[in-house]
Amino acid sequence: MPNIKSAIKRTKTSEKRRMHRAAQKSAMRTSIKNFLTAVEQQDTEKAGTLLREAKRKLDKAVTKGLLHKNAAARQKSRLDQKFNQLNG
Repeated sequence: MPNIKSAIKRTKTSEKRRMHRAAQKSAMRTSIKNFLTAVEQQDTEKAGTLLREAKRKLDKAVTKGLLHKNAAARQKSRLDQKFNQLNG
């Protein structure tokens, strides 16, 4: 544990940020999993709405710095492929 006041504050803020980022990342992963379960159940309407939500969370993760933009683009592309297989 740090003794200097500024270091104490830095550890508190970094822990707060870490928890916030972890929550955002978890919500993103949950939305992706919800979409994938809807695809497995062959529910096209539900999958469509969940796809939009998952893409929104991925885009938000990019703007917040949680994910690299190419990684998000790759994930969105794979989700689109699964959705197109379901419809096509």
